[in-house]
Amino acid sequence: MKISNLGYLLKEGIRGIFLRGFMSFAAVCVTVACLVIVGSFASLVYNVSVIVEDLNETSEIRVFIDETLSDAEAKSVHTKINQLGDNIKECVFVSKEQALEDFVADHDYDPAFDGLEPDYLRHRCVVVLEDNTQMRETADAILAVPGVADITAEFELAEGFSMVQQVLQVVSIAVISVLLVVSLLIISNTVKLAMYDRRDEIAIMKMVGATNGFIRFPFMVEGFILGMLGAAIAFGLEWLMYDGLVAKINELEGEMELFSFVPFETLLVPMVCTFAAAGLFVGIVGSWTSIRKFMDV
Repeated sequence: MKISNLGYLLKEGIRGIFLRGFMSFAAVCVTVACLVIVGSFASLVYNVSVIVEDLNETSEIRVFIDETLSDAEAKSVHTKINQLGDNIKECVFVSKEQALEDFVADHDYDPAFDGLEPDYLRHRCVVVLEDNTQMRETADAILAVPGVADITAEFELAEGFSMVQQVLQVVSIAVISVLLVVSLLIISNTVKLAMYDRRDEIAIMKMVGATNGFIRFPFMVEGFILGMLGAAIAFGLEWLMYDGLVAKINELEGEMELFSFVPFETLLVPMVCTFAAAGLFVGIVGSWTSIRKFMDV
């Protein structure tokens, strides 16, 4: 294709959008609807993943050290636990005295606990893991450390958090894929209808020697503009809706602290890239796939 023809082909692509005004409008609207749903679902999944990750960090392994060990020996057990491997994110040593103080504080300094001696408790360690899916394996390794008397851990809770994350990832991929395919089919059908109306014109152009690229290019321009226009509108709506939702949640003042969402600025770059890529993919691929059957004349 010659550079001199580029301007003409671009104008033909833009003109085709206005010639098929209703179908072009429908294609943009469906693309906007699908991308807004995709963006909303993806941002929801991201925020839920952040919440689950934060909750996951509250899953701890409490390690109780043999009460017959001295203070120095108990601290050496803490050191050994810290050296177990990369999955140990943090291991905090809690002395008997600190454990007693925390216990009384948790019970609002109830006078019933006055006179309770630290020796009634044991030195302990609070272990936070990097990956809670390996909690059972790490717990077994901790139990094997000499001087460890017992441990407590919420295995079911940690595994539940991990299961939620896995389910969210699978569901999000499935939903996003379906919605992108729907957008792709809508734009593809729009271009097919345009080509069906112009099938005689395409046939004449082929017979007088027009190349496939010369015929295809205006339709590719049309699909590209429709896809990117839909992506731009969808991105703007997604931003407004997200900020509106976050503002509404903030108005509840602490009643829904569990559902605090990250600012949209955190999602800005990945959202721009995703919407632009989706609009480009839907527009270009939708046009490319739909034009192939009309090129065999």
